[in-house]
Amino acid sequence: MNTILIVEDEADVLELVEYTLSKDNYDVIGCLDTKLVKKFLDEENVDLILMDRNLPNVEGSLFIKQIRKEGYNQPVIYLTAKDSADDILEGFDRGGDDYITKPFDLDVLRARVKAVLKRTSSEVEVMKVSDITYHSQSKKFFVNALEVKLTHLEHDLLLEFMKNKDVLLSRYHLLENVWDDTEVTKLKTVNVAIKRLKEKIDPTGEKEYIKAVRGEGYIFC
Repeated sequence: MNTILIVEDEADVLELVEYTLSKDNYDVIGCLDTKLVKKFLDEENVDLILMDRNLPNVEGSLFIKQIRKEGYNQPVIYLTAKDSADDILEGFDRGGDDYITKPFDLDVLRARVKAVLKRTSSEVEVMKVSDITYHSQSKKFFVNALEVKLTHLEHDLLLEFMKNKDVLLSRYHLLENVWDDTEVTKLKTVNVAIKRLKEKIDPTGEKEYIKAVRGEGYIFC
């Protein structure tokens, strides 16, 4: 049974969506704000988040953008009254997998939920590049079957490299996609982080998983 976490501050809308999805045999968790969201994500096997954007204390898409940086990768459907083209594009840019505007048809909601769950459940749960393996469920990396302990930043950095095997990634790309920051003054931060990551995944320096390309960036191969 799939578990869906709904974050919606209008109690009547939350109750309606909970009831509708429960009838489709989903395990549903409802929240009126974001205070307990990370707690549920840590303690429950959440397969999908339905997220309003107009929430008390925090804008929903900014909240999703932040938790993405912290390693929470559950698919997200925004369910919101923000319906301009710019709003929708912004929602996707901030980690959304689908976008439904209010007022909405319940049958459309059910179909979109089903489609996103089907698409994301078929994604690879284990990624392997050379002798490095990544398990998406546990968010753990293994080198030659031995677990490597990484920080959140190192996790995101190595995952970005593995997703772009044999692709030259500039420091600007890494700042924007891992740090979400493109300030030139922080380019040295990339060098330091990669040096520490290399020491953890290749302590003897024999493998050369990550190679520096002078003046260009880094390539993972």
